[in-house]
Amino acid sequence: MQYRFLGRTGLKVSELCMGTQTFGWVTDEATAHVISDRFVEAGGNFFDTSNTYNKGNAEVILGNWLKKQSNRSQMIVATKVFFPVGDGPNDSGLSRKHIFDQIDASLRRLQTDYVDLYQMHCWDASTPLEETLWALNDLVHAGKVRYIGASNYTASQLDRGIMLSRMHGLARFDCLQPEYSLLVRSTEWELLPLCRSEGIGVICWSPLAGGWLSGKYRRDQSPPPGSRVARGDRWDDLPGQRESERTWRIIDTLIEIGEARDKSPAQVALNWLLQQPGVTAPIFGARTLKQVEDNLGSVGWALTAEEIVQLNTASDVPLPSPYNFIARYTRKRDGY
Repeated sequence: MQYRFLGRTGLKVSELCMGTQTFGWVTDEATAHVISDRFVEAGGNFFDTSNTYNKGNAEVILGNWLKKQSNRSQMIVATKVFFPVGDGPNDSGLSRKHIFDQIDASLRRLQTDYVDLYQMHCWDASTPLEETLWALNDLVHAGKVRYIGASNYTASQLDRGIMLSRMHGLARFDCLQPEYSLLVRSTEWELLPLCRSEGIGVICWSPLAGGWLSGKYRRDQSPPPGSRVARGDRWDDLPGQRESERTWRIIDTLIEIGEARDKSPAQVALNWLLQQPGVTAPIFGARTLKQVEDNLGSVGWALTAEEIVQLNTASDVPLPSPYNFIARYTRKRDGY
């Protein structure tokens, strides 16, 4: 496992991040701890969770594991805040009150004095961004949070946050957690260029598109029994959103390259992300130790330039205006 700086900060994180959304849902605590041990054994040091994953149980399970570690300072722990934790009028959002309440709740569940990265789980149109940034700045100065980040922000929202932090001398967003995969490439239009120019780290959620890029789904075959598609519990799988000719073209290409390189489709998909300019680490989730082992096989090697072109072509989405106009006439720097 290699390590990368998180954006322009001095913090180094593993090139894969362990996601914990399955902890307490389809992965019990004992299995979650075995998975976490294996990830660290392979060199991983970066864990991502949220205060609302499985009603806080993911943080509890990760906290119980952290408590057993003799080297907490070597673990990079990221969590998030925004989504509802109750039915009260102040039980969601990015207000000063909710942020202060939830960081303390997360610290209790995680059994730690601080989190390394505290992320705003979604843009909050109901709270002034200045209020959110001042609250986060206070948490950084209080030592409860080391770095702050955003997730599910547009480029203009992220840019506004950077501008306000600069104007007022506040702690700034040093990380973005966007959805990004071979199936979701709109992140490349504005978010990735902004993060590269501002020195913001990028950790990608759903890098395997909810399992679609793992190789378990094949063209003209029924989904495997027990899979998320077969169960119909993918919250973002609207009709036609995933299953399309483009999806099958991407999957076919992953299989073709994987068979030629003796790699699984998931390993190829994750390796493609690792080679995208500006990406710090994909966040992978796992239900079983077998899945962890497969995902760990995505590092230590590199797709060729020709294979990347092949995947880019298979997953290409025609650019809308004005991106198509800009792409035709802009001057490009090497590597971008």
